Amino acid sequence: MARSTNSMRTPLAKVRGLGSAKSGVHHWWHQRLTAIAMVPLVLSAIYLVFRIAGSDYNQAISLLQNPFHAAILLLLIITGFWHCMLGIQVVIEDYVGSEWGRITSIMIVKAILILLATLSALSLFKIVSI
Repeated sequence: MARSTNSMRTPLAKVRGLGSAKSGVHHWWHQRLTAIAMVPLVLSAIYLVFRIAGSDYNQAISLLQNPFHAAILLLLIITGFWHCMLGIQVVIEDYVGSEWGRITSIMIVKAILILLATLSALSLFKIVSI
């Protein structure tokens, strides 16, 4: 029986039906987009930190209550935690040996990061609504 010359899959992979998961490029692309989006967001957050550094409590609250500043910080929270989740998932997939350990670790890390992102966003909403 002649093997097809244009197939890159091994005979075992053909039998198991294993092929491309088609999620690697999508994951890689999201990680790059979040990294690019974070550049202006982090620079804006650094600007806000320097503006807050020399002010008293009321001035700091009024600065954060500005809708533009609050939106920048909310976008930074969402993008930063999403970027972190994508990056840690890649590290876990690369370095955790067992399938059960990978899945468990990814689920735990995602749950913790979603909890932290939610608490951060709620804290920002609390500050804005003072």
